[in-house]
Amino acid sequence: MSAFNITINLDLNPRVETEKKKGKRVRKRTGHVKNRRLLDTKSKQKSSNLWKERSKCGAAQSHQNGALTRHPSARTSTQPKTCPPHRTAALSQAASLLAASTHRQAASIPTWSTDVGCSPSGAAPPSAGIPSKYLALDCEMVGSGPKGSVSQLGRCSVVSYDGDVVYDKFIKPPVPVTNYRTRWSGIRPRNLANATPYAAARKEILRLLAGKVVIGHAVHNDFKVLSYCHPPALTRDTSRIPLLNAKAGLAATECASLKRLTKAIFNRDIQTGKGGHSSVEDARATMELYKVVEVEWEKQLAS
Repeated sequence: MSAFNITINLDLNPRVETEKKKGKRVRKRTGHVKNRRLLDTKSKQKSSNLWKERSKCGAAQSHQNGALTRHPSARTSTQPKTCPPHRTAALSQAASLLAASTHRQAASIPTWSTDVGCSPSGAAPPSAGIPSKYLALDCEMVGSGPKGSVSQLGRCSVVSYDGDVVYDKFIKPPVPVTNYRTRWSGIRPRNLANATPYAAARKEILRLLAGKVVIGHAVHNDFKVLSYCHPPALTRDTSRIPLLNAKAGLAATECASLKRLTKAIFNRDIQTGKGGHSSVEDARATMELYKVVEVEWEKQLAS
């Protein structure tokens, strides 16, 4: 009978086994921490990119609409916030409609007087580039009808506050001229041969006067040949100002001529010679007279 030797090693160290298990748990926990940090980093990066896209979209809309807009505060949600093309187009269309509506409302506001007898027909909105809100107006007339007794517009001049010529044209009346009144108007037949037609000139002139303070000497005569009535609050007639008469040494109620006032206040002669009047010269003289009493006159009107 053979003998078998069985050797059993029962020396199991429980401490070594425990350390092995603990090492596995530490490695597993470390892996979880790394994965969590990686996920947090990706989430923050995604949120940052999303906010940048949202800001770009908002800036594009603001630029397209022509105005700066305030962007909403940052949201904590990670859902993407985009600007669909159809929404951008709708916003642009709405802005265009709003601008058109505003323009129509501004154009519809009348700038002329609505008093009885005033005719705003043919008046146009004020043009851009007018140098001053103060304009001096003077018109020269020719005659039509029997013996040339009916006044017709033959020349019109408008000057700025500084005396610069804004408008100066000969104007062809809509009816035959029977008296050119050259001695006073300075107008001759050749001046009206190719002159601007009355209807076209009237539109040009009223476009200039609309919304402006118009200064003239006996200016009601000028408005009459233009078939126009300017707002009284924006009209200054130097022929009816007691302040000017006082400075000229005349009676307060006297209706002095432009020539007489200019001579008395500035010691300067106008409307001389046989060539007739110059509407540019008269308009400049009228503006100069207004400036002499401007401060006092405007204070009286404001009180």
